[in-house]
Amino acid sequence: MARSLNQVQLIGNLTRDPELRYTPNGTAVCSFGLATNRSWKTDAGEKHDEAEFHNIVAWNKLAELCSQFLVKGRKVYVEGRLATRTWTGQDGAQRNRTEIVISDMILLDSRRPEGEVESQPAVSAPEEKKASEEEKVVKVAKGKDKKEKEESPTASNAAAGEEVVPDDIPF
Repeated sequence: MARSLNQVQLIGNLTRDPELRYTPNGTAVCSFGLATNRSWKTDAGEKHDEAEFHNIVAWNKLAELCSQFLVKGRKVYVEGRLATRTWTGQDGAQRNRTEIVISDMILLDSRRPEGEVESQPAVSAPEEKKASEEEKVVKVAKGKDKKEKEESPTASNAAAGEEVVPDDIPF
C-alpha cells in the first residue's frame, strides 16, 4: 500500500497582523503571513541570510484564537498541510496560491515581564486532531508535572475539545 504525507511544521515570526473573516455560512477563517529565516556560511567564510515568507490559513475556532492572540512580530510554531488554490481574478487571469492550512499553533514568545517563565498553551483545531487525549494535555500543560496537567482547567478543556476561555490561559 502506497502512503502519502502532506505535513508542514514551521517556526517563525508573523509578518502581519492576522485577518479574520467569515464565510457566507458563518465559518471563521484567519490568514496571516509567517517568515522563517536561514543562515549559513560559504566556504570563503561569508555569512548569508535568507528569509522565506509563507501564507498561513486557519479555520473555525483555531482561526478565532489566532486572530485573538497573534500580532505582527510574535514567534509561533504552526503545523498543518500544504494546499494550493486556483481562481480567476477580476481581470480574467488565472491565479494560484500555495498556503499552509494549519491544524496546530503554539505561541513561543511570552508577554510576561522578564524573569517570569511559564510555557504557552497549544491551540488546536479539535475536529482535525488525531493525537490521543494525553498528547493534547501534554501540549497544553507543557512544563507542569503530570498531576497538575490532570487538574488544569485549561488542559482538561482543550483535551476534551471544549472552548478555551481566554481568562483560563496563563499569559
